[in-house]
Amino acid sequence: MRHFRAANRNRARAAGFTLLETMIALIVLAVGVLGLAAMLADALSYMAASQDDFIAQQKAEEAVESIFTAKYNGNITWNQVANYSSVSAPLGLFLTGPQPLLQPGPDGLVGSVNDTGATPDYIIYPGPDGKLGTADDIDAPLSNFTRTITISAITGEQNLRTVQVVINYNTGKFTRTYTLNTDISAY
Repeated sequence: MRHFRAANRNRARAAGFTLLETMIALIVLAVGVLGLAAMLADALSYMAASQDDFIAQQKAEEAVESIFTAKYNGNITWNQVANYSSVSAPLGLFLTGPQPLLQPGPDGLVGSVNDTGATPDYIIYPGPDGKLGTADDIDAPLSNFTRTITISAITGEQNLRTVQVVINYNTGKFTRTYTLNTDISAY
């Protein structure tokens, strides 16, 4: 009989989890699930930024293309392909530092001294009818973007300059940057 009582006691001790063990397991599980949910929310926010990434790329390319087009069409001189400074480059057309994205001024160049007073740049989305180019289209201002155009001389190369366009933008809780570098020649 003694043997039978000892077996029952051992079986009772190993029969299941205690309330404390269950609570600890639930807390560990909840922390893990909340961590995954936070990571998923960040990932979705980051992926939603892909449209802004594309806009940043296009706006940087737009700036470089306008510089190349103006230079090679003869609309601006080689001396004007520089950042504006009243001392070092008084003929330079391009503003220094981060500038809001504005519609091009009368010279057709983005980021130039002639953009003063220009309207903010925007993109157009199709309206409720789903068709672009109809009366219900939506203009979305690009107020969360800035563009910095930096034009630098290349040491030892009198007829060659580096153009760097940096687009900074906020998308969700992320601050992002897109940089485009290229060279332009006097010829």
